[in-house]
Amino acid sequence: MIPDPGQIAQLAGLFAAAFGAATLLPFQSEVVFVALQAAGTVSLVSILTVASVGNTLGSVVNYVMGRGIERFRHRRWFPVTEAQLERAQGWYARWGVWTLLMSWAPLGDGFTVVAGIMRTPVWLFVTLVAIAKTGRYLVLAWITAQAMA
Repeated sequence: MIPDPGQIAQLAGLFAAAFGAATLLPFQSEVVFVALQAAGTVSLVSILTVASVGNTLGSVVNYVMGRGIERFRHRRWFPVTEAQLERAQGWYARWGVWTLLMSWAPLGDGFTVVAGIMRTPVWLFVTLVAIAKTGRYLVLAWITAQAMA
């Protein structure tokens, strides 16, 4: 079934919220996700797909920033201290790519940036982040469904 223009606009808003929420910007996609699910105007599969893809692509932006940001680490305006960066890199070196399964959590955006700094293979990064992001939205959809029942 092809979505109508109103549904496309709703899904575009969800995509923008999910994309922004995965970056270092202060966005919240959960409110939009729950509102769309509760309204019932768009299929749950569409909501899950759009939110997961948007959120994963937003994390890819963090990854790309991480790939290029370390060259600026000694600049005055660099957003984290040398100690914070070394601590994050140490955490990532210890726990490895599996930290990306926590990319859905509030501090998970930092893991996605560090993954870029640490040169994690893109295919592995996208796979683990997509699992984490989709899993989070599946749990959110289940909780919302339970609350609406």
